[in-house]
Amino acid sequence: MSDTPVKQQNTAAFYGQAVASFSVAMAATAIGIFKLNADAWVRAFLGIAVLYLVTSAFTLAKVIRDRQESAVRMYSPFEKL
Repeated sequence: MSDTPVKQQNTAAFYGQAVASFSVAMAATAIGIFKLNADAWVRAFLGIAVLYLVTSAFTLAKVIRDRQESAVRMYSPFEKL
């Protein structure tokens, strides 16, 4: 008897909520930076910083997911018995 891990699937509602939440957060941040009463170079710096933060957050999420998926497939000494 073998125990195969069941891959969890997210629902369409959960996916839609995540996309909507991300979109609202990015739009609010972009509007806030655009409306900021500061020089253009300050707004540009903040915009680049937000983009860097978003890309590094996506990378971190992917690395964590990959590490968790590889931990599931670790060899068990009693697997072949």
